[in-house]
Amino acid sequence: MYGMITSSREQPAAAPDPSPDSAPADGAPRGHARRWLILGVICLAQLTVLLDNTVLNVAIPSLTREMDASTADIQWMINAYSLVQSGLLLSAGNAADRYGRRKMLIVALALFGAGSLAAGLAQSSGQLIAARAGMGVGGALLLTTTLAVVMQIFTPEEQPKAIGIWSAVNSLGFAAGPLVGGFMLNHFWWGSIFLINLPVAALALAAVAAYVPESRNRQGDRPDLVGAVLSTIGMTALVYAIISGPEHGWTSGTVVTSAGTAAVVLGVFAYWESRIPYPMLDPHFFRNRRFTGAVGGLVLITFGMGGALFLLTQYLQFVLGYGPLEAGLRTAPMALTVVALNFTGVGTKWSAKMGTPLSIAVGMGLMAAGLVSIATLTGHGYSGTLLGLVLIGAGTAIGSPVMAHAVMSSVPREKAGVGAGINGTLAEFGNGLGVAVLGAVLNARFAALVPVAAASLPAALAAAGSDRERAEITGAFSSGLETSLLVGSVAVLLGGLLAASLLRRADRADARAAQGRADA
Repeated sequence: MYGMITSSREQPAAAPDPSPDSAPADGAPRGHARRWLILGVICLAQLTVLLDNTVLNVAIPSLTREMDASTADIQWMINAYSLVQSGLLLSAGNAADRYGRRKMLIVALALFGAGSLAAGLAQSSGQLIAARAGMGVGGALLLTTTLAVVMQIFTPEEQPKAIGIWSAVNSLGFAAGPLVGGFMLNHFWWGSIFLINLPVAALALAAVAAYVPESRNRQGDRPDLVGAVLSTIGMTALVYAIISGPEHGWTSGTVVTSAGTAAVVLGVFAYWESRIPYPMLDPHFFRNRRFTGAVGGLVLITFGMGGALFLLTQYLQFVLGYGPLEAGLRTAPMALTVVALNFTGVGTKWSAKMGTPLSIAVGMGLMAAGLVSIATLTGHGYSGTLLGLVLIGAGTAIGSPVMAHAVMSSVPREKAGVGAGINGTLAEFGNGLGVAVLGAVLNARFAALVPVAAASLPAALAAAGSDRERAEITGAFSSGLETSLLVGSVAVLLGGLLAASLLRRADRADARAAQGRADA
């Protein structure tokens, strides 16, 4: 089912491209005649956003020095992008469904390109923060629309392979961001890390306009403007509370106020969506066992992986002593494993043989084993980390595309944008929560072992008076990292088992229903 199957209904090259929403008499959706070319186009568009998610991290020292940016400025340069993007994902997906996915891709690339230009030419921290927020709007539209287009142009049989390639590009962007940023900073000024987006965005814009077909929800639902406003405010407040917790303290007025606002607004959003006839997020989705199993597992998995990989980059730089570019190179094996398995179709073939529930369980088990390997072999230098990264990459290649397909296939095809928005929103939520919670676990362990340590590892190392003290401090950090990675591995494994269990129950329920119809 999950292997690459060529559609027998594909039109000859000379025939007009079929509409992605068209279907033959048996009701099965057609595959678009140029679907693999279109997949390459939207992956190129996706890559522009993914690179920017991590590229700024390597430029922090340059920004601090050349723009005289404070710590708060740096945090807002990073968080402005993620806050806007996270808050708008659901609304962006809904807009793509209603107004046209191709149209929203074009708008997204234009916004992202304009924001990149403004960021590259920024003369102050405030200008750069504003530009990053504008890029977040384009990023939200891109991340939701690309996956929604995949669900429109491929047949159900081909969707897992296409999503596997889409997922591999995600991993490639994650790994390539620090490498591209490090290369540009070694040869040019800091603004080059944003201006490099312009030719890529321009090429993607031309390709989208030329090749991507238009598709939209033809039911003509009224726009849910109230729902869009409530979801944006609620998610933005929630993500802000999560990313502010480690800095201000979880009981601080800032965090409590933001979390309380999120709880109230999202509660009102849920009530509103359950009462109107044209909801942006249909509450009936959550009555689908397949949907709830996939999204529940997704939160736990991104919680464990997002937090663990964030801490791993600190370990590579602060404990093993690698520079930003070297650390980026040493995390690349994970992404390269994903790319190798998914671009060759090996991951899809394995998933096809195992089925969705077992694929998720095996994939998340490998990811959890990778985290355990990194945690328990920190004393062996990079070798234990390398083994862990390869295991994580293999697990990601097998489990992540299946998980994404489980979410998207449980949502009506005409609501694919909303489905992508849900997938992205929960992934951002899990990732942010993982960074905050696992970071707090590490800090608590670190402070317990080194009571006189400063607020951070670099500050503690700077205050150390001897090599012995520095060794004790790095040892304490490694111990805290081990604890955090083990917590993350448990979350990933539980997420995989939860999703696999609920999806297996959904499969059995579907089989019983089909048997009942056959008997009738």
